[in-house]
Amino acid sequence: MHQCAHHHPSGQSYGRAFAIGVILNLGFVGVEAFFGWYTGSLALLADAGHNLSDVLGLLVAWGGYALAKLPPSSHRTYGWRGSTILGAVFNGLLLLVAVGGIAWEALGRLAEPTHVPAGMVIAVATVGVIINTGTALLFVRGSKSDLNIRGAYLHMAADALLSLGVVFAGFVIMWTQWSWVDPVSSLVIAAVIFIGTWGLLKDSVHLALQAVPPDIDFEEVHDALAELPNVTEVHDLHVWAVSTTEVAMTAHLVRPNLENDDQLLRDASEMLHSQFNIDHTTIQIERSVSDADCGQAEEGTL
Repeated sequence: MHQCAHHHPSGQSYGRAFAIGVILNLGFVGVEAFFGWYTGSLALLADAGHNLSDVLGLLVAWGGYALAKLPPSSHRTYGWRGSTILGAVFNGLLLLVAVGGIAWEALGRLAEPTHVPAGMVIAVATVGVIINTGTALLFVRGSKSDLNIRGAYLHMAADALLSLGVVFAGFVIMWTQWSWVDPVSSLVIAAVIFIGTWGLLKDSVHLALQAVPPDIDFEEVHDALAELPNVTEVHDLHVWAVSTTEVAMTAHLVRPNLENDDQLLRDASEMLHSQFNIDHTTIQIERSVSDADCGQAEEGTL
């Protein structure tokens, strides 16, 4: 006997947030790149390059978000929900490439520092702080529960931080005339961005490999199922992410007594949803492992 339950999260719509973020950042990339070239500021050029990668990152996250809403089919029984996981992986890799590019250029400029007009650098970078902070705020709520949205948020937050560092470097150069502050600030901020990016990449690859989501304790799920009325054994238990917001689970429950299994399945589904935020559950009831000839009940496995 099987029971399939699906709790689809309503969630906030981020289509408008993605559109606003892409338009604002595309416009600012052009402005910042021009002034970076005109002033010779590596910090501005690095920020413009990172901002351009943010536009691509936003487009990737937006694409995953849109694809995840497509309905299932006979070929893709979960639809395109997994595209949000792929989007998060790609965004993590993209951020690492951007960090590497910033670091490479900064190291080269350290060897040959270039004078930059601090006042113009400060003005342009301040606009960047405002635009990127505003865009990041559009995704801050979803970043706590959705890795795909978190990727978009990290892109924007990282760029706001980088622009803020450029502002700081501009003031230091204005006061001290130390041109080397420009590339050094880029290196420091690149290191900070790398730390945040590593967590995103690790979590997204973890989900792509169909591992148990990090916020779910596998043993607790097993124990909660084992405590259901008259369940004597739980085996062939699997928990994995369908998308960056939905979790699925399958399990075999041994329940020797003939009772109302439908009620048990409903109770189990509600328990799994409320306690572990598992949205898709499929449970098979067996009267005994031997009678069911369940080859998936292997010794040493759950």
